[in-house]
Amino acid sequence: MLVDTHIHLDADEFEHDREAVLASARSAGIARFVVPGVEVANFDRVAALAAAHSDIRHAYGIHPLYVDAAGPDDLAILEDHLSNGDAIAVGEIGLDFFVDGGRNRDRQEQFYVAQLKLARRFDLPVILHVRRAVDAILKHLRRVRVRGGIAHAFNGSRQQADVFIAMGFKLGFGGAMSFDGSRRIRALAATLPLDAVVLETDAPDMPPAWAQGRRNEPCNLSHYARILADLRGISVDEASAATGRNAISVFAGKL
Repeated sequence: MLVDTHIHLDADEFEHDREAVLASARSAGIARFVVPGVEVANFDRVAALAAAHSDIRHAYGIHPLYVDAAGPDDLAILEDHLSNGDAIAVGEIGLDFFVDGGRNRDRQEQFYVAQLKLARRFDLPVILHVRRAVDAILKHLRRVRVRGGIAHAFNGSRQQADVFIAMGFKLGFGGAMSFDGSRRIRALAATLPLDAVVLETDAPDMPPAWAQGRRNEPCNLSHYARILADLRGISVDEASAATGRNAISVFAGKL
């Protein structure tokens, strides 16, 4: 089963043709879509998408690039939404030390830690944004243990990958595998334990090599499965089945 473990279907880029995009992805064999929240303002949108489509699941979280805009009550609002029991994860949460050099690190870490504690309280996995911040992400995970989750768009070292795996995490791979110059990512995709790998598009962001300058779409996930299979020397069916099982496992069978 092909599962897109990270896609922003609520994004404005899909507003005019969302149903056609979903139909195209389903025709390409994509069976499930996981849509994370990024701020309080989009919680209702991701929940509505999941309510309207039997193959969409959603999560709630405050993205590190949205913490400056977050209000004083946003963590309480997040807690309230999580208490409804409809989300399969807390996310997208984490740290981003790339944009503006992570000038607001303290505030990012404050929100990240608070959301880890909510994930632990509600016994939910987390969907992590880890850009240029893997060591800091891991530091806080050691202090606030959660039931695992996904390190989205992983681009760390093999050593860091092994630490995530030991903590019960899967690592997300997508369009970056399509670039010949992404040697480290392609090497990780080829050599990490297959049971630690999940697939994602991050659409409409992170387009693959053949769609640079255009909107990324969930139908590309089937191509990512083929790339993963080629890198590992296995069949596409094996890559699809394994990554699908991994997604089901990390989300505790809630897909």
